Amino acid sequence: MQSCSTSNETGIRTEGPEVVSFSALPFSLTDVKLLEGPFLHATELNVNTLLGYKPDRLLAKFYIEAGMKPKAEHYMGWENEMLAGHSLGHYLSACSMMYQTTGDDRFLERINYIVEELGSLQEADGDGYIGAFTNGKKIFEEEVAKGNIRSQGFDLNGIWSPFYTHHKVLAGLRDAYQLCGNQKALEVEKRFSGWIEGIVTPLNDGQVQNMLRCEYGGISETFADLYADTNDEKYLTLAEIFYQKSFLDSLKAGKDVLPGKHANTNIPKLIALSRIYELAGDVSSRKASEFFWDRVVNHHSYVTGGNCNNEYFGPADKLRNRLGEGTTESCNVYNMLKLSEHLFTWEGSPEVADFYERALFNHILATQNPVNGHVVYNLSLDMGGFKEFQDPEWFTCCIGTGMENHSKYGRNIYYHSDNELYIFQYIASELAWKDKGLKIVQRTDYPGEQGSTLEFTCENPASLAVKVRYPSWAENGIEVLVNGKGKRVRQDPGSFVTIERKWKTGDILEVKLPFSLRLELMPDDSSRVAVMYGPLVLAGDLGPLTDSASKDPMYVPVLMTENRDPSAWLMPVEGKLNTFMTVKTGRPRDVEMKPFYTIYDRRYSVYWDLFNESGWNAREAEYKAELERITKIKEATIDF
Repeated sequence: MQSCSTSNETGIRTEGPEVVSFSALPFSLTDVKLLEGPFLHATELNVNTLLGYKPDRLLAKFYIEAGMKPKAEHYMGWENEMLAGHSLGHYLSACSMMYQTTGDDRFLERINYIVEELGSLQEADGDGYIGAFTNGKKIFEEEVAKGNIRSQGFDLNGIWSPFYTHHKVLAGLRDAYQLCGNQKALEVEKRFSGWIEGIVTPLNDGQVQNMLRCEYGGISETFADLYADTNDEKYLTLAEIFYQKSFLDSLKAGKDVLPGKHANTNIPKLIALSRIYELAGDVSSRKASEFFWDRVVNHHSYVTGGNCNNEYFGPADKLRNRLGEGTTESCNVYNMLKLSEHLFTWEGSPEVADFYERALFNHILATQNPVNGHVVYNLSLDMGGFKEFQDPEWFTCCIGTGMENHSKYGRNIYYHSDNELYIFQYIASELAWKDKGLKIVQRTDYPGEQGSTLEFTCENPASLAVKVRYPSWAENGIEVLVNGKGKRVRQDPGSFVTIERKWKTGDILEVKLPFSLRLELMPDDSSRVAVMYGPLVLAGDLGPLTDSASKDPMYVPVLMTENRDPSAWLMPVEGKLNTFMTVKTGRPRDVEMKPFYTIYDRRYSVYWDLFNESGWNAREAEYKAELERITKIKEATIDF
């Protein structure tokens, strides 16, 4: 992605406190309605999940820490540990977004109830504190605020990542205010932020940096947003305190310090830095965010758009031997997409839009069980692995981000400037651009359909440049038609095609994007490959979860071919959408390949080892011995 060292002087300005200009801005969730398709289905499943939770159970630990009797038993999982409270923050955010997505008043009722309860607890405290982990207020006031700081990766004075939890609660309050107009949420957020300000402002720089050795999430993002909501400079100052020099200064200097770092500890720091750039204009913050995005996406990510193994980044471009049950934590992708949203508004980059599509279809959508809505923690890329869906009432961080992931799909389908409309994603939906008196209905079964159709309804004819995404994967080109007449396309894949005209009611814009099969290679081993079909990662369906053959070292076939064009050895399966069968290529068996996001309760492989006959003859014994070694390690592993 091309980095810009100065703000975009030709862009558009917001009506808020942002000091930089933008290339494009998102629409409100209330402006976009999802239509029939996989994303509406995922949203509807998440509606059921969210309404199944009991607010009083999420509030229970807050009551206990306030010295009051809870109204219900608290949930289990991390809500029964020192990270208690983070799930309530995620829930507030998810319900706020889902209220805008659906207009369902049940979500607004829950939001208002939770905010009232938090306000009452805060009043009872008297100092502005709200928290759910044991002795949190006492430890902060009697130890941390006085410079007695014992800090390491996930522990601050005996508390598990407390600022991470505070961030989630503050973000939930912010969303309740910004998305649902709950004024009390803003007041509770201000008082809680004031209490935190009283803890950290007495500390000197050395003490702050020591404190920030412990995971602190993206808490500075919420303080920056609070500045935007109140125009009170003290919150921007507070946001800038939460700046870990050892990590962020390196990124500003263009140094990849990601290897060995915990991924989800660090991605939110760049989201926060991006927001501070927009409000304060420090170009070095933007430079760090763009550099970090490029390193993660282009040097630390798998074919699905996910990153990390067992929660940590490894060496750049070294992914071959980092496949297993613990690949690609869902929270990481949730946060990389949030970071991508910032970057796209700055430059309108097609590369960012393409990554967003890759991660949205092949990771986010793939993390949800399409029957019951349960989600995964890590989206396993283990060869022969499976998706391990979590109990929705045994809370983890990825249960929390999962609530949000499937509540906000409408936010990133379209972007706009004053007289431009970006078709950012091909998702069946209806856009109401009220300022233009314009309605656009995007009708598509994408990715079941290789293209999309947009129908215009205008109160008055509207002069507008519609920018159609021409994905980088579209090696067979793109066809763009307006009212049945083709438009000449001069751009290459990985760009936006601009159609500038006066649009009127009845106009129809058609986009045709022929899918093709291709291989994507591991950066450190060109013989370990994944198969893609258009935007879709294909996974081989290997068998049921209980398949006894899965213990066979050769359970995942190798692909025997001299031809690196998969269309030569993959044939469409009749009656099955986007599904193919290998033909006399798999050894010891051929396999059916289908979109990764559609697979659940089955064993699969996304990556495959490619051999020709001579290579196989030379390495067969060595290869099988290595597989047997890995199989024995897996069988001997006990998951406590």
